[in-house]
Amino acid sequence: MSHNTFGHLFRVTTWGESHGPALGCVVDGCPPGIRFTRADIQRELDRRRPGQSRFVTQRREPDEVKILSGVLEDGDALVTTGTPVSMLIENVDQRSKDYGEIANQYRPGHADFAYEVKYGVRDHRGGGRSSARETAARVAAGALARRVVPGMVVRGALVAMGEKQVDRANWNWNFVGDENNPFFTPDPASVSVFADYLDSIRKAGSSVGAVIEIVAEGVPAGLGAPIYAKLDQDIASGLMSINAVKGVEIGNGFEAARITGEQNADEMRASNDGKPVFLSNNAGGILGGISTGQDIVARFAVKPTSSILTPRRSVDRTGADVDVVTKGRHDPCVGIRAVPIGEAMVACAIADHYLRHRGQTGRQ
Repeated sequence: MSHNTFGHLFRVTTWGESHGPALGCVVDGCPPGIRFTRADIQRELDRRRPGQSRFVTQRREPDEVKILSGVLEDGDALVTTGTPVSMLIENVDQRSKDYGEIANQYRPGHADFAYEVKYGVRDHRGGGRSSARETAARVAAGALARRVVPGMVVRGALVAMGEKQVDRANWNWNFVGDENNPFFTPDPASVSVFADYLDSIRKAGSSVGAVIEIVAEGVPAGLGAPIYAKLDQDIASGLMSINAVKGVEIGNGFEAARITGEQNADEMRASNDGKPVFLSNNAGGILGGISTGQDIVARFAVKPTSSILTPRRSVDRTGADVDVVTKGRHDPCVGIRAVPIGEAMVACAIADHYLRHRGQTGRQ
């Protein structure tokens, strides 16, 4: 299988399967002199880690990262050397037997049929490479990418779950990481609403989708290039590559199709230092594929988890009709743990464009 690498200068290759002994990533092109600690990487992995509440899969993975190359120790910190940074995460709680019954069946909504058509073979144990387990490696790479662009802060939040939405008037970034908030929601009032809603979905043996919003602050103006190297193009590509993502929008996205030009245009006024000040941010911080210096805003839609206990009609490898019930440990809303994954992909895309911009113009 090819196409396991993304990025141009900040290049990330992920490897490993859901039920293999380990998975990980190799980050090539990370500049030398980037200081970080193992705890910086682990902190992001812990946010994505399964088994932290009844609302996510109960697979118990510590996701402890091992940094194998590309760094030197400097006191309590690690410093990148400019050589490939390799990181490994062991799988310790696989239950491959849970998938024995569907080894010869195609699960509706999953990549089973498509994988087998393409490769002639598939790993039925948790989906192999098509499992969201692969995204742990992306989160590790994203933790490093966050430190490449000086002053950049990338944050994400779950803004809708199924038919339930947050109240943006209650938006509180500090609450997203609260220990009493299992949903990454920025709205404290939505926790009980999401909890009751997802409990009913989960107890019915079903699942539900979600919408995630990612905001990158402190991104310098000038990143990206017109036509085939647009910053929003690569952000959208990275987010779309996340398992179960079916839609991406930048700024006000599809809402732009419903309003007038007067409403959509981000007007400007001069500031005291002569630089323009934008009066709105419908563009999501990107115009013509190039960052404006405003916050970069992206949203993505995650479909309902395809692994559900409700019988679904399908076929097996012989072509016979079957009813499929997917047993095992699965997220009733995979969008919850997609928040740190989305942050990682946006951070990687911006870090890559930051290095490309610096290489072309000589400016940071």
